[in-house]
Amino acid sequence: MIKYSDVLDAKNRIDKYIYKTPLIKSGVLSNEHRNVYLKLDNQQNQRCTKLRGAFSKLTSLSENDIKKGISVVSSGNHGIAISYAASVLGIDNVNVYIPKPTPKTKVDKIKSFGVNIHLIGENYDEAYSIGKSIIAEKGELFIDSSSDVEVIAGQGTAGIETFEDLSDIDVVLVPIGGGGILTGISLAAKHFNPQVEVIGVQTAACPAMVAAVRDNVFYGEYPTEDSICESLVGGVGDIPFEMAKECIDDFLVVEEEDIKKAIKLLALEEKTIAEAGGAISVGALIINPELFKGKNVVAVITGGNIDKELLEDIICSK
Repeated sequence: MIKYSDVLDAKNRIDKYIYKTPLIKSGVLSNEHRNVYLKLDNQQNQRCTKLRGAFSKLTSLSENDIKKGISVVSSGNHGIAISYAASVLGIDNVNVYIPKPTPKTKVDKIKSFGVNIHLIGENYDEAYSIGKSIIAEKGELFIDSSSDVEVIAGQGTAGIETFEDLSDIDVVLVPIGGGGILTGISLAAKHFNPQVEVIGVQTAACPAMVAAVRDNVFYGEYPTEDSICESLVGGVGDIPFEMAKECIDDFLVVEEEDIKKAIKLLALEEKTIAEAGGAISVGALIINPELFKGKNVVAVITGGNIDKELLEDIICSK
């Protein structure tokens, strides 16, 4: 299990490596019923929230751990984060295993850091299964994005920043795939305000955590429909599942078309670029304009690595 003290320790390790990202009030999403604020972690270095977890993990490793070699399986952002953090910290011998359909923007960014990249599997769950077997055979250190204490603690530093900037928060909306980012942010949020409501926002194409909590079953793999939210598909992490009752107060599920609307709104109205998995929290607000009456709501925007072609299609759509 993870505690708030782990998040605070992570913050002390990584502060010099990451940006403190803005928290802004949204005039478009706020109305007479509610105040909406956007935590723009899509403006994090490398446009990637997961950089927080990557630096948290890598700065916690011993020399013996590093000598084994570092390996990750990723749908893109975890691979970007570990690759970049390793390059900054002077760690080589990094292997990144990603699904074949991973967007070119993310593949190219991972390659730019000089790591060994392996395209395997037709989806995240398949890549995860194959990749973990290869990593185990090679005896390298595997860093999981959703089931690693130091990684999750690092993600939670976004929650500390949010409450440092705005103490009066009633609701926090966080994108959820495997659950690592939400778990970390929730630990921080509930430290500052035990009554705060933390809501996981999941794509209808792969509502894995929704199903896991509903059924009280750990779904390490979960069926996925076609989705532009490649960062949110696949099964759930074991630590987030075990801590779900403590960290998740509710869920909102968003359809893919509404996620596209969120990307477009953020680009045209808020002048910020978000990938689908990062914009989904705003999608939940778009389709629920009357939700959270009289409350201060923070929507966490977790990533900005979106393919140029997809972004153009969404912005030009009617």
